[in-house]
Order: sequence, then C-alpha cells, then structure tokens
Amino acid sequence: MKKNVTGMSFRDLIEREAALSADKPLLYMGSRAFSLKEINDIADNMAQELSALGVKRGTHVGLCGTNTARWVAAFFAIQKLGAICVLMNPALLPKEIAEYSSIGEVTYLCCGKSRFSDDEEGYIEAIRQSEHNAVSYFYNIEKEIKGVEGGKESEFRPQPDDPAIMLFTSGSTARPKCALLSSYSVLVSATESMKSQLLTENDRTCLILPLFHVFGIVAGLFANILAGSVMYLPEDMHTATLIDTIERYECTVFHAVPTMMLMLISSKEFLPERLKSVRCTILSGAAATKEQIELFQKNLPNDHFLSAYGLSESAPVSTLPYGDTLENCITTVGKPMDHIKVRIVDIETGRDCMPGQKGEIIVKGVNLMTAYYKVRIEDQSIDGEGWLHTGDLGCLREDGYLCFLGRLKELIIRGGENIMPQDVAAAVSTLKQVKDVKVVAVPSDFYGEEVCACIILRPGTEFDSESAKKELKEKIAGFKIPSYFLIYEEFPVLATGKVDMVSLKKDAAALAFAAPEWNADSPCDTWQIDRKSSEC
Repeated sequence: MKKNVTGMSFRDLIEREAALSADKPLLYMGSRAFSLKEINDIADNMAQELSALGVKRGTHVGLCGTNTARWVAAFFAIQKLGAICVLMNPALLPKEIAEYSSIGEVTYLCCGKSRFSDDEEGYIEAIRQSEHNAVSYFYNIEKEIKGVEGGKESEFRPQPDDPAIMLFTSGSTARPKCALLSSYSVLVSATESMKSQLLTENDRTCLILPLFHVFGIVAGLFANILAGSVMYLPEDMHTATLIDTIERYECTVFHAVPTMMLMLISSKEFLPERLKSVRCTILSGAAATKEQIELFQKNLPNDHFLSAYGLSESAPVSTLPYGDTLENCITTVGKPMDHIKVRIVDIETGRDCMPGQKGEIIVKGVNLMTAYYKVRIEDQSIDGEGWLHTGDLGCLREDGYLCFLGRLKELIIRGGENIMPQDVAAAVSTLKQVKDVKVVAVPSDFYGEEVCACIILRPGTEFDSESAKKELKEKIAGFKIPSYFLIYEEFPVLATGKVDMVSLKKDAAALAFAAPEWNADSPCDTWQIDRKSSEC
C-alpha cells in the first residue's frame, strides 16, 4: 500500500508515481504494456499540444472515449495544465455531446475511440452544427504525438481542493447537472475503495468499468494506481474477450454491474475454472437481486462479491466488508466508509428515522462533490450543514448496515447507465404517431431496470415498435431507447389534473411480472392498455 496521497493533486500524483516506479507497468492493452513513465511522458506531450491550442488553468476540456492508455494519459495532460476535465460518455450522439458541452461550458473536446471513430470528420462536423454546441476546438487523443513548440505545462500547481473533474449526473431535473469533484475528494474515495478491495501491488484488475463513470475512476483507475496494482484493458467488451483476458492474465479483480456478470455466466465460453483467479468483485451501478447474487456465488465460489452504494456526487458511500456473509451482500449495500456519515431522515419532517425505518438517505463526508456547476444555491443538493440529500430511499439497521430501498427521483438505471425519462420522452415525442408520452422504468432481471414509454397515439395512426426504435437511433443513444411501449387511449390523472405516474409505473410493473418472457429480444414489446377494463 502506498503512503497517504490525499493531500496531492492528480498532477503531483502521476509525476511522483512515475518518478518512484518509472518502469513498472501501469496498464496493459492486449499484450502491450504501458509503464507509469510512458503514460506520464505521453501526458506531457499532450499537455504541450493542448497548451498550444489555448488550454490553460480553468479551461473546461471534455474527454470522450472508451478506456485506452491514451484516455488515461489525456486525463493527466488536462490536469497538468490546471484545466477541468469534463468526462463524457462516448455512446452519446453528436447532438447530445453538443448539449452537454453547453451545460458544462466545454470549449475543447478530446476525442478518443468510439463507435464514431471511422468517421471522425463527420462526427466533429455534426457536433459543430448542433444546436447549443459550445465546443470550438477538437483534439484526437489517439493520434501519435511528439509535443509541439509553443506549448508548455502550466506553471500553476493545482491544489488538492481545486475543482478537477466534472461528472454529468442526471439529478432530479430535466437537464443533466455537472458535479464538480476535486482531486482530494476523488483520492479519499479511491483510498477507501482500495482498502475495501484489499488491493495490493500483486493484484491484476480486468478493468471494464468505463472511466467516464465515478465507479470506474474511483474503484478502477485511482484505487489501482494507489495500490500499485496492474490494470488490463480488454480490446472489446465481448464476453469471450473478457473471459480470455481474465484467464490469460490470471486477473484477481473484476468489477461490474450485475448485467455484465449475467452476460459472462450465460456465455457459451464460460466455465467456472476459467475465472478461478478472480477473488474480488464489486457489484455496483445498479441493484443486484437475491437470485442474481446467489447465481454469481454458485458459479464463482472463489470470488468475494461486495455490494456497494455511491453516487457521482459522493462515491463510494458504503461497501460490504471483505469476506462478509452472502446474506449481507444480498440484503444490504454494506457499511458506510471511513470518513462518511450516513443518516436516514423522514421525507416529510426531515427528522432522523429509527433503525430499520425507511426514509431518505443523506450523507456527509470529505469525499463530497464541491457543488453542482452553475446551479443556484437553493437548488444544490447539499444543505447548509453539509449533508448531501441523495433522493434515494433506504434504512440503517441497528448493526450499522445500510439497505438501499429505491429512489425518490425518477432516474432510470439500465445496466449501470443513468437515463433521465425526460430525455427519452423528448425523443419519443418527435415520432409522428405519438400524441403524448411518459417514460417510466420497469423491473428487469437482466438489466436491473428497462425503459418503458407509455404513449398516446394520434387519431388514425398505427404504431410499430421496431420502426420506432430504428428512428430513435438517430435521436438518442442506444441505451436510452425504450425496450417496451405501452399504448393508452388516455393517461390516468390525479385530482389535480396531473398524470398519475404511480399508476403508469404499476401498469408497467404488472406486465413485467405477468409476462416473464417480456424482454429486449422479445417481439412482444408493444402492449395496449385498456384503462376502462384494467386489462392488458
């Protein structure tokens, strides 16, 4: 275990680690090793080029790409200049990137590998032409670089509590919000995550967690850097590739959302002995069911499964102690991490709940975000006493374990991806057949949650789900496209005249429960709701 680094900036950390362990591999891409020194050298050259383009202290620089060595180097290059690194999902469409750039005031975009890589010029032009776009300069992080004259590192040395990272979080409003994180908060979180995993320099992590997510940046990248362990970045996300990577390099750590674990175990390439080297898996990003965890444990008896709970604004909040019981893994999300305080408060009164009583989870600690970027004080989720109001429901048991019981906010989490219903509804409403739409989550044994669009059709029109999905692919990212559609003649309403969203959710949940064959591959994904007879 490395000495305490929570008083360091990201720039200081990589430069110190590169000096102490220059030739030690930091990560592998296939059989190609990248040492700490090489990553730092690439970051230096990138910093020179970005500086020559005009990036400096305080510049908002987007970083959008899949996990690669150059993504890691680009992250540190941005930090070397004292700029703020705005992490973006490479699955987003160009117009979505443009919208996010406007929200986060991103003027420079570092582009890595994505499904748009084969048409980089078209991708960039589509962003430029999109409404609300704020990006003026584009930089390809995967190209070969040598540095340029006129570029230089910032003479300013970032401080540990300076804003360093911006993460998009759907929050509780229609537009995504940006959570500002400092190197201090991230490194505190990573230190705690490293301890919970019992990571050492002898560990080998198969890293599939996307680095634009807080789960990946904390439990993946920085927890491994602090422990001195080695990361293996698979060439793709096919189950055969992941299984081969784990088996070939005898990976000891593999974190995933429950969906990925299900895919691995159901793969035709899966055999328990091929993954026998794995000793630790954190399951997070989406809730795992009792049946899922029992299935994982049965197929991977050598693995310690750790349930965990966290948010972009504060991650992790809690983690199951290593070696804890299967029962606690199934029924709780562990105990609060060191330096983190957790309370459960009554939703109506704000008073503390008794042990076992359900209420809103609020947290406080040194790893909290700095704030939401450019959000009014009265709209921030952190109150005057420093407590973050998560919008999530839970309870604390008398033995200190935290149980997660659902969400107050409408965020849909599908296989670890955060989806705002308003984003999906806006896209579905553009379909010519659709008169009105509301979007809700439905439970899924595979993804945790699926997206369901409740729609009212325009008179005289018919609806074909497959045609709708094809059209939506041009409007929103693939993971946001509804898997199911419920057709209503009219929506149920409350006495106030507002749509009864609770009833819509019950309709969707009832169908999911009554039709277990209802899944993403099923042709029967469009359902007619007869509100008068309450039958489907």
